[in-house]
Amino acid sequence: MRSITVVPTYNNAKTLKTVLDRLWVYTHDILVVNDGSTDETLQILHHYPHPIHLISYTKNRGKGYALVAGFREAMRMGYDYAITIDSDGQHYPEDLPLFFSKAKELQQPAIIVGRRELEHANKSRWSIFATRLANFWFAFQTWQYLPDTQSGYRLYPLHHLHGLNLITSRYEAELELLVFAAWHGVAIDTVPIRVYYPPKEERVSHFRPGWDFARIFALNTLLFFVSIFFGWWLMGWKR
Repeated sequence: MRSITVVPTYNNAKTLKTVLDRLWVYTHDILVVNDGSTDETLQILHHYPHPIHLISYTKNRGKGYALVAGFREAMRMGYDYAITIDSDGQHYPEDLPLFFSKAKELQQPAIIVGRRELEHANKSRWSIFATRLANFWFAFQTWQYLPDTQSGYRLYPLHHLHGLNLITSRYEAELELLVFAAWHGVAIDTVPIRVYYPPKEERVSHFRPGWDFARIFALNTLLFFVSIFFGWWLMGWKR
C-alpha cells in the first residue's frame, strides 16, 4: 500500500507539532494542508525538523476544501491511499497501524472509518446527538449502518473516491464522501480507535452549533432527495 497521511489543520498550533512527531514514528509520508491558519502554524511547519509535504493558502476555506486539496495532491504524487487525521490531538497517531491491518484484511479498496467510543468520552451531549443524527441520515441514504460517520480518522482509497467536484467545503464534507462512496459500491468498514477529549476549557473547536447544524440539515435534505432519485438506483445497479 502506497499511502500518505493527510493532516488538515486550522489554528491548532498548540497541538500540531506533537501530532506530527507522533506520526513520524509510524510514517514519513505526511502531507499537511494549512487551511488559512492565523496563529503560529506556518512557523511551526517551516521549522519542522523532518521533511513533510505542505499545501498552504491564506484564506480559511474549510475542512472539506482542505481534504480535497490534499487528496488531489496525494494522487498527483502517485499515492494510492490517504489516511486523514485531525491536528487537534484528539486522535492517537499510534492507532495508524490499525488501518493498514484492516485494509490488508479486507483485500479490496475500502474506506475505513475510525470508530470512536463516544459514550465514554468527555464529549458534549450536542456532539453525541449530532453524530447519532448523521448516522441515521447515512443509514437512510445508503441502506447501511455505520456507528460513527463523523470520525475524521479514516483511510481512503484515492482512486475510488467519487464526487470530489461536488463535495462541500466545510465540516459536513466527510459525510458526503461516505455517501457518494456507498452509492458507487465502494466498501465502507470501521476499525476501533481511541479518542482523547481534553477538558472543555482546553479545547480548540471550530464547530459552530447553530450555523453548522443548519448547513448539515440543508445537506441531508438535499441528499435525501438525491438518494431517492439517483443514489438508491445507482446502488441497485452496482450490486
